[in-house]
Formats: sequence, structure tokens, C-alpha cells
Amino acid sequence: MHSTFQLRCSGMQRGFTLLELLVVMVIIGLLAGYVGPKYFAQIGKSEVKTAKAQIDALGKALDQYRLDTGHYPTTEQGLMALNSPPSDEQKWQGPYLQKTVPNDPWGKPYQYKYPGEHGEYDLWSFGKDGQAGGNDEFADVVNW
Repeated sequence: MHSTFQLRCSGMQRGFTLLELLVVMVIIGLLAGYVGPKYFAQIGKSEVKTAKAQIDALGKALDQYRLDTGHYPTTEQGLMALNSPPSDEQKWQGPYLQKTVPNDPWGKPYQYKYPGEHGEYDLWSFGKDGQAGGNDEFADVVNW
């Protein structure tokens, strides 16, 4: 038995040794180890950008709600007031969103508080870790 993998090309025998194949596999592994983390870091950045865009869109819908009713939804009414009229709201002219209120890119609901501590209302996502605070990709995404 030979330690050579052989290919037949037009009558001639050519092949790669096991060592050559192992060297190629090591090079591919090194490239994957270098490129993989950079690729996954980009995915984390795109999730944060998506959350920021959704918070901006929800903010615009909340502003439209306020123009129609004269006030923002209460904390208890929450963001659901953008899709269905609260029972005690006579001036509601929505729905203010084309679809239901989305979850954040990590599958958790957005947080809403009115009146807000940082502005008229506070709208935020706890980020990837689902907990308050954090840094980098685990940081909260907020409207203030």
C-alpha cells in the first residue's frame, strides 16, 4: 500500500502525498480561524443596526400616535397601542404600524416606558444578553 493518493490523467499517474494534503488542510483551517471571527463580528454589528432601525421606526409611529391623540401610550398600554386602539382612547386613528410590533433581533420584546426617564418616552432593547447594561455587542440599544 502506498502513502500516495493517485489521480489518472491521460495515461500518466500523478498524485498528492498525504503530507501535501495535510498541509493544505492546515492552511484552510488557519484561514477559517482568521476569517470566522471577523465574519461573526459583522453579524453582531448588523443585529445592532437592525435594532436601531426598528427603534427609530417605532419612535416615528409613537410620534404619529401622539399627534393624533395628544399623548403617547401609557406604559401599561405599551407598544401594542400602535396596532390596536386602547379601550379608553377616542382619538386613535391607527394602526400606526403596517405589521405587528416586532421583537428585537435577538427575539425579545422591546421595552417601553412613558413617561420616560431620559426623554418623553424611553424605548430600548436589552441587546444580545437580554440584561440591562453591557458592552459592545451585549450593550443595550436605546432611543436616548
